[in-house]
Amino acid sequence: MSLKDQITEDMKTAMRAKDSARLGTIRLLQAAMKQKEVDERITLDDAAVIAIVDKLIKQRKDSVSAYVQANRQDLADQESSEIKVLEAYLPQRLSPEEIQAAVKAIVAQVGASGPGDMGKVMGAVKAQLAGKADMGLVSAAVKAALAG
Repeated sequence: MSLKDQITEDMKTAMRAKDSARLGTIRLLQAAMKQKEVDERITLDDAAVIAIVDKLIKQRKDSVSAYVQANRQDLADQESSEIKVLEAYLPQRLSPEEIQAAVKAIVAQVGASGPGDMGKVMGAVKAQLAGKADMGLVSAAVKAALAG
């Protein structure tokens, strides 16, 4: 079953269980997926769905930090619960050690020598690790690998 089908099934399950919080989050995800399909006239594969989920999680994390700064814990908690629902659709994430090992291998493969090669390395890293790792951690690992 594709990830897109799994999301549809989860939406139906949430409807039957009358789980409005989960249902709302899944509907937001489906709306984002449908928007991407309509805008680009494509049918999303699992990798594209994972990219959308990653983007939505990043937006939620940014919102949580803004709400915490504004002393709106109620809204921060709501965003955090949405993050938990969305994270269920991501594949198993790589550990920081696995990210560093992958980045070192890619740096050697690309032949990068210094910080000037950051763009070339990030392009290769994104292609291999998209959806498998937090890109913030990947970016930090690339900077560290190119600086040392």
